[in-house]
Amino acid sequence: MAESSAKAVKELRDLTGAGFNDCRKALDETSGDIAKAVDYLRKKGMATAEKKAGREASEGLVQTYSHHNGRLGVLVEVNCETDFVARNDTFKKFAKDLALHIANTAPRYLSREEVPADVISKEREIARQKAVNDGKKEAILDKIVDGQMEKFYTEYVLIEQPWMFDDKKTVRDVVTGLIAEIKENIVVRRFVRFGLGESTAAPVEDEATAEA
Repeated sequence: MAESSAKAVKELRDLTGAGFNDCRKALDETSGDIAKAVDYLRKKGMATAEKKAGREASEGLVQTYSHHNGRLGVLVEVNCETDFVARNDTFKKFAKDLALHIANTAPRYLSREEVPADVISKEREIARQKAVNDGKKEAILDKIVDGQMEKFYTEYVLIEQPWMFDDKKTVRDVVTGLIAEIKENIVVRRFVRFGLGESTAAPVEDEATAEA
């Protein structure tokens, strides 16, 4: 492989987290165009994730994080299909990074489906009243409220938060990429975050998987 091609593969791997061979094939298929290769891998990764999302994921690990001063802690369960993958360094690194992400971003819910109806209703009411107070026209209030709710989900729903290690991706995108790389279904099952003196919601029990 030419040196320039090796550099392109490395750049593509850094951008996408995809495997060496997948990146090389993507560059071959797109005549070396990095942007097109990224799109190619995203489409390939999402298709792979879609095929695997229905498969049972009952192995995995419970990852912990505790801040050095003992005032903050996280537990998160991440599942995969086999014990072999559960011992994989890439999988373990993702679980550790996810625990650190949760510690720093303080999500309240695992997926938007887990946000209680009364919370959604209250947030929509607040967003609508703010828009009215700002003098927005009645005809566009619903659109404004919908936009504010998307921001709410991005801030407080784990699977939709920007990944703290690369804010161009969401947690869902990272899970999707990991599924494509490891070739197994990966599920973020549940998490809980404890902050000393903070009120803590009950841990979310239902799973969230990456969706194509």
